[in-house]
Amino acid sequence: MKKFFFLISTALVFSCTTKEEVDLIVTNANIYTVDDSFSTASIVAIKDGKFVAVGETEEISKKYTAQKQLDAEGKTIVPGLIDAHCHFYGLGQNQQVVDLVGTQSFDEVVEKVVAFQKERPSSFILGRGWDQNDWEVKKFPTKDKLDEIFPDTPVALERIDGHAYLVNQKALDMAGITADTETEGGEIVKEDGELTGVLVDNPMGLINKVMPPASLKQKIQALKDAEQISLDYGLTTVNDAGLSRDIIELIDSLQQVGELSIRVYAMVSNYPENLDYFLEKGIIKTEGLNVRSVKVYGDGALGSRGAALRAPYSDKPGHFGAMVTPVDQIEALAERIAATDYQMNTHAIGDSANIVVLRAYEKTLEGKTDRRWKVEHAQVISQSDFDYFENGIIPSVQPTHATSDMYWAEDRLGEERVKGAYAYKDLLDKAGLVALGTDFPVEQVNPFLTFYAAVARQDVEQYPEGGFQMENAISREETLRGMTIWAAYSNFEEDEKGSIEPGKFADFVILSDDIMTIPAEEIPNVTAEQVFLGGVQKK
Repeated sequence: MKKFFFLISTALVFSCTTKEEVDLIVTNANIYTVDDSFSTASIVAIKDGKFVAVGETEEISKKYTAQKQLDAEGKTIVPGLIDAHCHFYGLGQNQQVVDLVGTQSFDEVVEKVVAFQKERPSSFILGRGWDQNDWEVKKFPTKDKLDEIFPDTPVALERIDGHAYLVNQKALDMAGITADTETEGGEIVKEDGELTGVLVDNPMGLINKVMPPASLKQKIQALKDAEQISLDYGLTTVNDAGLSRDIIELIDSLQQVGELSIRVYAMVSNYPENLDYFLEKGIIKTEGLNVRSVKVYGDGALGSRGAALRAPYSDKPGHFGAMVTPVDQIEALAERIAATDYQMNTHAIGDSANIVVLRAYEKTLEGKTDRRWKVEHAQVISQSDFDYFENGIIPSVQPTHATSDMYWAEDRLGEERVKGAYAYKDLLDKAGLVALGTDFPVEQVNPFLTFYAAVARQDVEQYPEGGFQMENAISREETLRGMTIWAAYSNFEEDEKGSIEPGKFADFVILSDDIMTIPAEEIPNVTAEQVFLGGVQKK
């Protein structure tokens, strides 16, 4: 009998003291889980790349043990950040060309091009990032200086929004573009009947056809460069808004061999060869790659006056912008995509483009549930059209567009029409969520600028005082949800990421400051101090 009681008591002691071995325990943290109740926690346990327990120290410490433990020293932890709309591969490509972001004049643009060509000579000079709205002379540049300096070397300089090129005569000649060239869905800009070298939207494709293709080595380097930049800012998932089949397959192959770790939600570029392949193949899903959507361009950009408006531009009478994809093609694409499991994600800036897309979505999705089709940007909406978002259509918006464009948006749109622009709170109220991104490299990669622009509606100079159209600011909780769980939901990934909960990928970021409580003006200074992807530290 004594032996029996000894065995029972030993078993009880053993059962009480035995703990489950996990890979990592993070303690002493201020964790915003972003679960349904937006609860907080102080400790997480991680095994096999996923959270296995989230809670308070005493409770978790009794159940789990790990050889590797991390003391967060009271710092704030949030789920891995998701950029719901960016150009990830484009960011990498930009590291290989002339960086024109932030140039204050066309003369500075030319200086940078000349310096880059001397340092890294190229048979076809490429650059990106100029914005005439930042210059003292706020008009499109012309090719004259480029023709003078580079008479025999083609030059193509992409506007910051990706919706216009400035090219020299050599590039125009190679592409066969003359003053008589006709175009649909864009503009070949002329002055007094002569080519200026500026091409808006669809005509850019003629230049693309004569550009030298990137080598496999250059493509791989671009992806790796983009990953390093993104991870450094705390991004663990990126939604690339428009990729070709070869880049999607390259991302997949690099992930499979461990050469690329960031998770990618890839929107398939709307070209016949891409659609014919992917829509027939169906959804492609791994832990690192999700291919189940098509990126369509409705119109151009507001900054280059390519956005399609219902009434003329206030600062260019008689000019309405244009649809990049004609209305009948938008409707036909919607029907084709709706017949598959793929999602349709359409770029729509102007109020005319937005209503075309919203009507096409409503008509095509009638009787269908949980399709989660997105309007990318949803930038200028007529007051009567916000109600369309009540029917399961997701607005995917970029808060820093508001704080970048606010200097000239009213000039383009006028006092009344601008009230329906960058209306993130109105969209949230109708749709129930917003997916937040940056549109990098159009804007900076930094997601903390996204957060700041969403809640304060100011730029880093704290302009304007009191915020731009503050009635459309959103709360800090709503903003964090938009950068995590709502973005994940928009990707059909809310069960695997977007919050810190058991069973989800252990993607998380340790921040330098408590972004939920610090003064708003300090938010742009927040940094991602440590970044974990699947429980593995990447920064």
